[in-house]
Amino acid sequence: MSPQPSSAAPRHVPVLPAEVLDALAPAPGQTIVDATVGAGGHARLIAERLGPTGRLIGLDQDASMLDLARARLAGLPVTLVQSNFDELATELKRLGIEKVDGILADLGVCSDQMDAPDRGFSFQQPGPLDMRMDATLGEPASSLLARLSERELADVFWQYGEERFSRRIARRIVDTRRLEPLATTDQLADLVRRCVPWPKGRRPAIDPATRVFQALRIAVNDELGALERFLADLPRCLKPGGRAVIISFHSLEDRRVKHAFRERAHWQALTRKPIQAGEEEIQNNPRSRSAKLRAAQLVTEDPGRAGRAS
Repeated sequence: MSPQPSSAAPRHVPVLPAEVLDALAPAPGQTIVDATVGAGGHARLIAERLGPTGRLIGLDQDASMLDLARARLAGLPVTLVQSNFDELATELKRLGIEKVDGILADLGVCSDQMDAPDRGFSFQQPGPLDMRMDATLGEPASSLLARLSERELADVFWQYGEERFSRRIARRIVDTRRLEPLATTDQLADLVRRCVPWPKGRRPAIDPATRVFQALRIAVNDELGALERFLADLPRCLKPGGRAVIISFHSLEDRRVKHAFRERAHWQALTRKPIQAGEEEIQNNPRSRSAKLRAAQLVTEDPGRAGRAS
């Protein structure tokens, strides 16, 4: 069953908005892609700068996010498509667009997704263990927890969450599911908290369940695989001189973006180090604390050969 879109205004606040506009440099008449349009925060800022002759293409695999974006972007030159960002090249071809002037990807989970209990992304409130970005496709987190072996679960928590107690947590999950299925976010969060020792005399800096929930979400949605496919396709989607701007939220993503922009000969990095939010933005939007923005400009054609050679 698909989640019902909210009729309320989007809660999501776009991170690093001024920095995105500076790095992407949208201009009237250009065609720009927001490959993870979410609730449309960045997309609106970009589309307002494209003018009546420009065009923004917004992709998102979550139909409920597209509903929010559609309302937020009303009256602007925007085309919205339900699709994952790793299908960008296919979607541009379907729209009859050969190459675009700029591409943005904000890899964070939208606040409207995170705060919806029925989506299962957050341990802050009880809900079903789903975590699918497109709730009509794939396997929910609860099925993954029921199906994977103890070793496979430990590998997921270590590789995607860098969780030091991955084996202990995996063992407890396997023991627990013999008695009852793990079906809700609060069940899993409580289990993880019982497995991870707390520092003496103080609360941990982050909730012990954070890394496990991140790891499961990445596994459920094949996020790193999608990112690698997206990075490989980027050059053949951009015009020479076109810009790519990517915002990541953890080291597993940022490392892949950094390597893609630095190691392939057709990119010129526009950011020597990742751009991060200042104190004022962090105070106003705490979820911006982990955001890292990298940008690069396409300086050569022939992305196909260059990508295969890297």
